[in-house]
Amino acid sequence: MPHSQLLPLLEAHGFDFFAGVPCSLIEDLIRALEGHPRLPYVPAVREDVAVGLAAGAWLAGRRPAVLMQNSGLGTSLNALASLSLMYRLPALLLVTWRGRGGRDAPEHILTGEITPRLLDLLGVPHRVLGGASPADDVAWAVAEMDARHAPVALLLTSEGGSAPLPTAEIGPEARASACLSPRRDCTGEARARTASPQPMTDTLTPKISRLAALAIVVKELGTEPAIHANGYMCRESFSIADRPQNFYMIGSMGLASAIGLGLALARPELKTVVLDGDGNLLMNLGILPMVGALAPTGLVHCVFDNEAYGSTGNQASLSREARLDRLAAAAGYRRVVAATEPEEISAALREMLASPGPHFLLVKVTTEEADVPRIPHTPEAIRDRFRRSVTPA
Repeated sequence: MPHSQLLPLLEAHGFDFFAGVPCSLIEDLIRALEGHPRLPYVPAVREDVAVGLAAGAWLAGRRPAVLMQNSGLGTSLNALASLSLMYRLPALLLVTWRGRGGRDAPEHILTGEITPRLLDLLGVPHRVLGGASPADDVAWAVAEMDARHAPVALLLTSEGGSAPLPTAEIGPEARASACLSPRRDCTGEARARTASPQPMTDTLTPKISRLAALAIVVKELGTEPAIHANGYMCRESFSIADRPQNFYMIGSMGLASAIGLGLALARPELKTVVLDGDGNLLMNLGILPMVGALAPTGLVHCVFDNEAYGSTGNQASLSREARLDRLAAAAGYRRVVAATEPEEISAALREMLASPGPHFLLVKVTTEEADVPRIPHTPEAIRDRFRRSVTPA
């Protein structure tokens, strides 16, 4: 069965958000998604980023699926273990099984051999998508996913070949309607860039601590959902004001921006705030061109940069040498501001919350760490109250 024929089955089961990294075994499925008039497909720069996007989409009320080659399971191990499985976030993993039975290019042989064992070690239920009963396989995966409230995998083999799609499915009208607000639309026409370059000083000298800067930011928030990068930032924010709209990340370093992007794409009418750190963002710099290209108007990406990995002893981060705000500007964020003074932070955030984005706010802070308690909520409690706060009643 051509893999593109999976799409009607997935749509019938309510899947309405797709993210992934390409594999030649499913090029027909990806082509069908790219041309679908209703189902969004987000091309991710890495497989763990796709897992983060799916998490944000599920928190926003969508039913997500993640497409990846089995080599991407290695890239996704931490995201699956400390995000999807820890918080119990359902997603369907469509994993191509390269190297199955030792028949493939050399780079796929070992990964092909251990693919089922990787899923078993994670505790992710899986089965091979069979040519005779794909509908039964999809129904099984959905039932397992819903019962476990966790990811489930379908392994796709080379037996499902590509097939040409009807022209109407991949025509320009269908392709354009499926786009998620890219900077360049799906017909290839460049959208007008409304961003204006912001003056950037050569040196930014931090004046206040991250705790003080967080207090300024939290004061400006109303009911906007805020994704918190892992580390002391979560604990400091909790000590200032615990809100149902706060998604505290206990693990999954680097994925706050991916979760926020998934949420912003799934609920474009909301303002979504990402409270990120320099170490977190440096781990996932590929998210910057994704945001610039997809241009989610509701996204406000706020990075607290202390030029150090605070949770592990203040080891130096590369943001001492690389200006993260300039990287964001080059990637295509609509507005980019760097701030060190309290008045600058509050004024920039107010403007960003009141205007179309995506916006990037770099807040340079000192390395001072506050003595604050751990967050008492369980991962499931954080998940449930956050999802209730952002999904329509």
